[in-house]
Formats: sequence, C-alpha cells, structure tokens
Amino acid sequence: MIGQQIHDLARLLWPMNRSLTGDGVRQTLSTIQALHLPGMTLHEVPTGTQAFDWVVPREWRVREAYLVTPSGERICDFSINNLHLLGYSIGVRQSMGLAELSGHLHSLPEQPEAIPYITSYYKERWGFCLSHRQRLALQDGVYQVVIDAELFDGHLSYGELLIPGTSRREVLLSTYVCHPSMANNELSGPTVTTFLAKWLLSLPERACSYRIVFIPETIGSIVYLSRHLAALQQDVIAGFNVTCVGDERAYSLLPSRLGDTLSDKVARHVLKWIDPGFRTHRWHERGSDERQYCAPGVGLPIASIMRSMYGSYPEYHTSLDDLVSVVTPAGLAGGYQVLRHALEAIERHCHPRATVLGEPQLGKRGLYPSISTRTSGAEALLMLDLLTWADGQHSLIDIADICEVPVWDLYPLLDTLRAHQLLAV
Repeated sequence: MIGQQIHDLARLLWPMNRSLTGDGVRQTLSTIQALHLPGMTLHEVPTGTQAFDWVVPREWRVREAYLVTPSGERICDFSINNLHLLGYSIGVRQSMGLAELSGHLHSLPEQPEAIPYITSYYKERWGFCLSHRQRLALQDGVYQVVIDAELFDGHLSYGELLIPGTSRREVLLSTYVCHPSMANNELSGPTVTTFLAKWLLSLPERACSYRIVFIPETIGSIVYLSRHLAALQQDVIAGFNVTCVGDERAYSLLPSRLGDTLSDKVARHVLKWIDPGFRTHRWHERGSDERQYCAPGVGLPIASIMRSMYGSYPEYHTSLDDLVSVVTPAGLAGGYQVLRHALEAIERHCHPRATVLGEPQLGKRGLYPSISTRTSGAEALLMLDLLTWADGQHSLIDIADICEVPVWDLYPLLDTLRAHQLLAV
C-alpha cells in the first residue's frame, strides 16, 4: 500500500522538467506541498548569492526544443522527453549540416536504446541527447536546430519542513529535486522522503526534531549550509541523504566521511537485519550531497541508506531509469521501510540503566512465565539480557547487537521494564 502511494506521487512528478533552478523545481515542490506537506515552506535564493566558495547560478527556462531533419521530421523533441535537451542549454535557432550538428549530439554506443542525461551547468553550451540507435540512423543534409531557452537572473528554489520534537536534538533528512525524468536517481528520493515526513507528522510526539529539505543537488546543499551551518552543527545528531531508494535489486550504505556516527551505527544495524547481504560503499565512491554535509569544517553526521547506489546500476543517468522496470512500488516500500526503521532507532536511541541492584524478580511483576517450558522463557530471557547490559554505558543498539536481535525487538521490552520502573533512560 505505502509503496503504491509513493509510486503514484512519482508518476505525477515524472514529466516536470527539474534542473538546478526553474519552474520544474517550483512545480515539484508546490505539488508535494499541496498534496502532502502543507507545512513545508518554499524558499527562493537570488542569482548571484554567495554561498561559501560558490555563487547561485542564473535560472534556466525552456519553452521548446527540437531538431528538424532534412526530410522535415521533428526529432529530439523536449516536449516528448525532457532528457533530449542537454541541461542548461542556451537558446539556438540555426541551420547546419550533420557534421557540425554531431558535435552537439550525445549518445551511448554501449547502451544503444538509452537517451543519456547530460548537463552543462557552469559553461554555456547547447546540445541534444538521443539514443545511439537513432543517432546512427541520421542522414546527411541540413538540420534545423530550435532551442527556445534562456538563462537569466532569477532564483534557486528549495523546500524546508521543520517538525518539532520534545528536544532540540535534530535529525536532518535531505533529498534532491534537480533531475528531470529519471526514477531511482531522482524521484525515489523526494517521494520516499515525503512519506517519511508524513509518518513523522502522524506521531503523537517525537523525541527528536526533524529538519527535512528538498534541494537541488550540490549547489542546494551548499546554499542551505551557508544559511544554517551554526544551527546545524549545534543541533543535528544524525541524518540521511535520501536518494536511490526505489529499485528491488539491492540495499546499500554509503557511510559518513568518518564512518562512526550515530547515523552509521543505526544504518549498519538496520541493514544487517533487513538484508544481511547489503553492500557498504567506501567514502571515495561518494557522489551526492553527503560530500557537502560531511565536508571538513562542516562535519555533520550524515550517511546515505540506499537500494542500488547511484552509478552502480546500468540504467543510471539514462532514460532507462524508469518507473516500470527499475523503480517499483515494492522497491519504494522497501526503501521507505528501511529508512523508517533507522529513524525509529534514532528516536529510541538511549543508554538504559537498571534501577535495581542484582537481577530483579520478574515473576512477582507478572513478567516471567509461571510454567517453564523449552520456549516459554525466550522473551523473559531477552528481557533479562536487556537488563544485564543496561549499565548506562551501552546504547540500545549496542545491546541489540550483543543479544543478536534487531533493535525493534527490544522496544516493547524496554517500554515494559520502564513501566515497572526497572529501567531508566
């Protein structure tokens, strides 16, 4: 059910032309806000704004783009597939032969049916992307190039949702909204994050506060950090960069730069129980906003829990990264559930401490079976194991690892022992 709901949102957002800036980003953010997260605020940062070593670029707007072949056929039509236009292409209207045009065409010989995703954000150029099969079929002659696009002083847009908890301890969830029609590498992140936010909002109370941002990748996280760094460094105890969480092939982890944060510990524990064969990637394989959040001088505890990691699956950054063969409701449900488990583990993170000396008598409290069989004492034994490690030094995750159980098996036992005043946290 949850996977289908996430998939339905992804299908709705699919045709919007997202990039670093522009109306496609605004449309994506306002759609999420209107349908699911009315409390999210939308922010506009002007072109030219300094953000650390970067400057907010000009805004990009496209009205139409296509090629007309010598026979009069319209091809590489942006209105049919927005991957056909090289991202941030400047406006062009001219005629040229195939030899000259070829210098502006991009295809993938090794994937002849795929339209590649290509951008040129910081150097002005233009181009079209097409399948290699289509490129090989192009005939000599004069082509008409039409790109009705402009770069202008405008704004960079991002969305922010702040969900208060009972403490100032914050968890940061960051996802990006800057790629056009691709499923795992783009839409799985913001759609899963949307439904995680809805779940968090549904809780009667939260131990942590949550800061959830929908941003363009790289420049968006740099802009956000430049505006909020001091507060983030003071309050954020954990967080995740949410991307590539929609396929059914794998689970994977990209740890934080230092690899020893609460986020890393929780992620490894949860993934071990969800998929014992999950893959841990190394920091030098990084490629998304974890680069900014974990950078020296920033040092936030941000990791990435993913399904198939960006760059590791064959459809990455092509038109083959779709909502049919790659991203599925079941895949999205799995990505949602593993991140929800991780957030629950952060919510429940504590260092429990036994309040009685010696082993408490569980029987008089109705917590120990009155008839002993081979199986009747299993839960009671786990309860006693929880108590024996509840020395205020071991975290709940530590205890779960020692007891070789998923941490969520300990939640009801912790609650029961607290209710009987046998544990404090």
